[in-house]
Amino acid sequence: MDWKMKSFEELTNLEVHNILKERTNVFVVEQSCAYHEVDGYDLLSHHLFKENAGDVIAYLRILPSNSKYEECSIGRVIVKKEYRGTGLAKEMLTRAIEIIENELKETKIKIQAQQYLEHFYGTFGFKTISEVYMEDDIAHVDMVYSKA
Repeated sequence: MDWKMKSFEELTNLEVHNILKERTNVFVVEQSCAYHEVDGYDLLSHHLFKENAGDVIAYLRILPSNSKYEECSIGRVIVKKEYRGTGLAKEMLTRAIEIIENELKETKIKIQAQQYLEHFYGTFGFKTISEVYMEDDIAHVDMVYSKA
């Protein structure tokens, strides 16, 4: 099971379906959060994901700088429920940072992190730059990573 990295245009119809299905399972159903899951940013993003038997088991999207933020950003980070605690999130985030630095040649990354994951992102070098705020009834903080 290798990581796949694709632009929106490179994704197959089935991959788009499976990505949106799993993102909806996590963010809308699991977290009981009604929000605009299909927000237009997927069209601009690089999609990093891992599959097992056709199911998306881990996923995130990388937005280029000057799309959502001035900085490059990572969003929609998910790991399928039954794969949590296996190190997939750490592996995926490490891979994403490497891609951003080495392939996209970006030096700063901004994220909107759910507050309970603030320490997790901090282990990668992300620093909190905002107070806690509510978005879709979930506590969040803004964080920035800068290549040292």
